[in-house]
Amino acid sequence: MINKWNFQTPTEEELHKRDKLAAELGLSPVIALLLVQRGLTSVEEVKKFFKPNLNDLHDPFLMPDMEKAVKRLNKALGNKEKILIYGDYDVDGTTAVSLVYKYLRPYSSALDYYIPDRYDEGYGISYKGIDYAKENGITLIISLDCGIKAIEKIEYAKQSGIDFIICDHHMPDDTLPDAVAVLDAKRVDSVYPYEHLSGCGVGFKFMQAFAKSNNFPFSDLEKLLELTAVSIASDIVPITGENRILAYYGLKQLNSNPSLGLKGIIDICGLSGKDITISDIVFKIGPRINASGRMMNGKEAVELLLAKDVEVAREKSENINQYNDERRELDKKITDEANAIIEEFQNMEDRKAIIVYNPGWHKGVIGIVASRLTEKYYRPAVVLTKSSELITGSARSVTGFDIYKAIEGCRDLLENFGGHTYAAGLSLKEENLDAFTDRFLKLAAEEIIPEQMTPQIDIDAVLDLKEINTKFMNDLKKMNPFGPDNQKPVFCSFGVKDYGTSKLVGKDLEHIKLELIDDKSNTPIHGIAFGMHQHNTHIKNMKPFNICYTIEENTYNGNTSLQLMVKDIKEEDM
Repeated sequence: MINKWNFQTPTEEELHKRDKLAAELGLSPVIALLLVQRGLTSVEEVKKFFKPNLNDLHDPFLMPDMEKAVKRLNKALGNKEKILIYGDYDVDGTTAVSLVYKYLRPYSSALDYYIPDRYDEGYGISYKGIDYAKENGITLIISLDCGIKAIEKIEYAKQSGIDFIICDHHMPDDTLPDAVAVLDAKRVDSVYPYEHLSGCGVGFKFMQAFAKSNNFPFSDLEKLLELTAVSIASDIVPITGENRILAYYGLKQLNSNPSLGLKGIIDICGLSGKDITISDIVFKIGPRINASGRMMNGKEAVELLLAKDVEVAREKSENINQYNDERRELDKKITDEANAIIEEFQNMEDRKAIIVYNPGWHKGVIGIVASRLTEKYYRPAVVLTKSSELITGSARSVTGFDIYKAIEGCRDLLENFGGHTYAAGLSLKEENLDAFTDRFLKLAAEEIIPEQMTPQIDIDAVLDLKEINTKFMNDLKKMNPFGPDNQKPVFCSFGVKDYGTSKLVGKDLEHIKLELIDDKSNTPIHGIAFGMHQHNTHIKNMKPFNICYTIEENTYNGNTSLQLMVKDIKEEDM
């Protein structure tokens, strides 16, 4: 599939602001323009962006119900009540449980945690979990990354004498559960200044409020920000505003003094001694934590994150790494099977969305498979399997199509659903499958335009190769951490040529290791183009071509050099 390159054309006003920032801060004009295009136009804003400050975190008591939540927690601790920390089985849920449990552990000897089983109980709060609390004399449950729609279950708990404090970040319905407190910045009555917190982020704000109410030092909580950073990266929430501050300091902790559990994962996925980034969490740390809930039970991920012993951390890390290997094999098998189903579809080019179903597929990997299908076909994808008596599924979307809203448009056919704009989960009875399929495909057909089904690369700026130097890279690094709504900038260079030393690499010679020059520079710059071997003949014939790329630092044998990670190549005709 051919990518469409989208170039940002700056306005006169943006160029004026760029020049002003570049002069005042001594920045490259390109970096100054990137900042302006991200809405940062004053020296003060840029300084805060480059150096986030924990003092700029919002007052947690601005969140609706926070006072009620803190009051109930203080009462429970004062009365030595048994408290259950309950969280979802994914990275966001398990990090949230670990953070709250770790922080409250010194203040209570009657603390327990619970992660529902993906297969036996499904997503969110379960009756089985509430029964566990009842059997163990628990009178307060703090739910994290789930609970915002659990109206009947909260009522069931209430009848059993169990109070709930809900900490969630998913979209609420019009009616909220009848809990003691419902902490969710997406509530319609919320005046909280930032609504994009992760589930773990909401748990952090709750603990921040609890610490504040008791005059406990913030430094004890600061040590746990590594968990918040892992959740922010893995849950793909915007890295702006408050999330940027939390991620920035969480990464610092992760790089300087990680907990034993996270150190175990860092070691096992080959990140020791490297500067860990958001991307490393997304592609290496997060998937391993997630693999526990996908393949076995998320409780083991929490056991790892809470580990106090090096040997326990090593053993749990190895287990989780093994689950991740198994997950990879399963993910590939199911993706191949899903692709085989899609190949049988009639008029695929006219379909605006994909729905595939196989009752035998492993529930733990269907979300990953949905992502792979969306990447391959550039259409929203819903992947469904059978779990107990219900069909359950995961959905992923393309830019500009709100998949949560589309699924909500089928709510009368569903037993349960939840999620975000680009990722959602759902369950339904088998007899409703055909009606759901028809309606969802109809909604997609009405809303999706052809441009949304074409892979697009947004290019931030055009560079000559000579502009890529150490000073430029140092300025660029100040924009870290990168992620949603502050993506790593993509650059483009026109008319580049092979220096004469580019070559095919990889087991099947599928990648190109590039050494490039252009008309303004004879000093070669290194690059790597994964899976782009088809351009090799053009490149080796010394013909000019255009590239778009991100700029990375590559450290090898203690030496650090700049490298272009090529995202796409367009050949030029001579």
